[in-house]
Amino acid sequence: MKSAKPEPPPGTFGHGKGSAATAGRRRSERSTPPGGGKLAQVRLRPDEIETLTRVMSTLGLASVSEALREGLRLLGREAAEVAAADEIRGFYGGEPAPLPEGVPAVTDAELAAADEIER
Repeated sequence: MKSAKPEPPPGTFGHGKGSAATAGRRRSERSTPPGGGKLAQVRLRPDEIETLTRVMSTLGLASVSEALREGLRLLGREAAEVAAADEIRGFYGGEPAPLPEGVPAVTDAELAAADEIER
């Protein structure tokens, strides 16, 4: 009887000899994701795997899927902000939005001071 290949060590995300066959077997054994979701694959560079592992540990994310869903949630939020900013720019025809009544315009000195603080 042929022995089964061992699973890759934790944190390697399926890298190593035979991992493609193992991954294919795991995929075929899985059912369709809940709610009719879609299975997605991504190829990560070694530095991206390190970042992913560190982020998962820091944020207490239990799986790569959970980490990727969180990343997509954040990208969605950022895309909504960019779309809102584009809509505001379009509304004002590329000109700066007017300041509320009683709010003075920021000076060059205030902008320079704020830039210094951020350094």
